[in-house]
Parts: sequence; structure tokens; C-alpha cells
Amino acid sequence: MLTFPIVKTRADSKPIYAIAGPTCSGKTALSVRLAKHVGGEIVNFDSVQLYRGINIATAKPSEEEKQGISHHLFDYVDPNVDYTAADWAADAIKVLGEIEDRGNVPILVGGTGFYLRTLRQPLFESPKTDQTLRERLRSIRERRGAEHLYRLLVRVDPELAANLPTKDYVRVMRGLEVYFQTGERLSAKQANRLEPPDFADRIKLFVLNPPREELYEKINKRTEAHFENGLVEEVKKLLESSVNPARNALGAHAYRRVCEYLRGTRDLVSAIEQSKQDIRNYAKRQFTWFRREEDAIWLSGFGDEEPGWTDILRAITASNSVK
Repeated sequence: MLTFPIVKTRADSKPIYAIAGPTCSGKTALSVRLAKHVGGEIVNFDSVQLYRGINIATAKPSEEEKQGISHHLFDYVDPNVDYTAADWAADAIKVLGEIEDRGNVPILVGGTGFYLRTLRQPLFESPKTDQTLRERLRSIRERRGAEHLYRLLVRVDPELAANLPTKDYVRVMRGLEVYFQTGERLSAKQANRLEPPDFADRIKLFVLNPPREELYEKINKRTEAHFENGLVEEVKKLLESSVNPARNALGAHAYRRVCEYLRGTRDLVSAIEQSKQDIRNYAKRQFTWFRREEDAIWLSGFGDEEPGWTDILRAITASNSVK
């Protein structure tokens, strides 16, 4: 049975902060500044930054960017492991408890909203991934596109499909896997969620809201820089070290397009331009996801700018004044 470790309830009920937002919005800079202000340690909830060796296109914080602040759950999962949201939640709960035992404030940072929601609203007990089935679904996606998988999901679990974007192939595939492995609809099983951890209501969620056009321009420039800084060579080395390109780690944005380039199914210019488009689309989906979080406090601008910092200080001060 799936269970989570318990974080001890503390008498002072200090908040746990979460800083979210679209890719390239400056979450690292803001989280480090907040950690310095409140005596915090940072916990990653980006689903790709946790993989070892998946570096250039993930924008993992450098030692200089960390500024001496402790960072956790980065660069620690084998890229041949399809690590899940439930795996991350179990690891995160343990780390949160350790940080609070040291008298420090946990600051969750990332853009994978599903991970954060899984921490606050734990998943039901689900079957282990059937890798053979997953490979078949991935093959279908490569040949016929994510929309074809979505149409399959509409047939077997229309209620789940109605709540997912057509191109969210990761969660669409999981819905198909659960159905074909168990014969039950994921939408029906979701009612059997586990109880939230006792600290869930202490998580204060802040979401960066930079101007869209400026964000997309930053995404384009950063994607170009990733290719200039050796992304293709990084992927070559990963493949040479027997990392499976069908695993989640190399299915991430840009990495997937580089794999296609190395297989000869697209040229380098196309790989770069499609990566830009993929990442801009992902940023749009991140905005949409976090707008569904009713308790989210939205911050102005990018994380390395003063308006966002002013917003977060104001919100923290207001929260402390009503205790």
C-alpha cells in the first residue's frame, strides 16, 4: 500500500513556501532571495531537473546561482528510471521534514504543477508502470501524434479526457496505461485519493506572471543558447552511455527534438525551431495549470525583478499579520 512519511506538526506552524511559474520566468533567482530572507532551503519540483546528466536544457541552478543556499532533489535520479509524481512526493515529504528539523523554512521551487498538486492532494494507489505497454504507446505517439493518443483516451475514459489538454501526452498515456492494465477508468479511481499530509495547508503558493511576449522572447534566446552550449553533444553522450531515448528524461522538451535530429528524422534548424515552439507551448500550459490553483498568489514580472519581490514580501507580511 502506498503511504507517505509523516512530517511532525510543529507548534509554531511556520509556512512552507512554493514558488511556481512558467519556464524561464526567474524562479531560481526569486527562490534564492526568499531563502536568504527567511532562512530557507530549496526543494525542487521540476520533473526534469531531478535527472542526473540532463543538464544543459534544464537550467539547473549553478553553484553561483545557489549563493550558498542548500538545494534538494536536483540531479539525483538515474535517467533510465521513469520517476513518478508519487515517487517525488514521497521523497519531498522526507526532505521537508529534515529541513524543518534543522529549524529552517522549506521553499518548494519548480514548474511541474502536477508534482506540487500530488504533494498537497496525494494520488490513489495505482499499478506499477508496464514498460512494454508504455513503449507501445510511445511508439503510437511518435508515429501518429499525441492527438491520436488523446482520441484513444476519449473512447476509454471520456471524463478524464475532458479535463486534459489534447497534447498533454504524459497524463494521457498514464490514463491509457491504467485502463489497459486494470480495466478501470483512471477518472473513477481518482476518487480514492489518500489523505493530504498534515502540513498541506501550510503551503503558501506564489506564481510568477511575467509578460507573455517578453517570456517567449527569453525562451527563444535561451533555447538557442542551449544548442550553442553543447546540447547536441550532451545528448550524444547520454545515448552512448546507454540512456534509453524512450524514457521520460530524454522525452523532455529540446531533448526529444535532438534525439529526432540524431536519428535523422529532422534537421538541426528544425530541431531548434521546434524546441522553441514546444517550450512556448509548455509555458502556456503552465500558466493554465496554475490558474486552476485557487490559493495561488500571483507575482508581477520576472523573478529577478523588483515588482515580484515586492509582491511576495507584501503577501508574507499580510499573512503574518493575521496569525
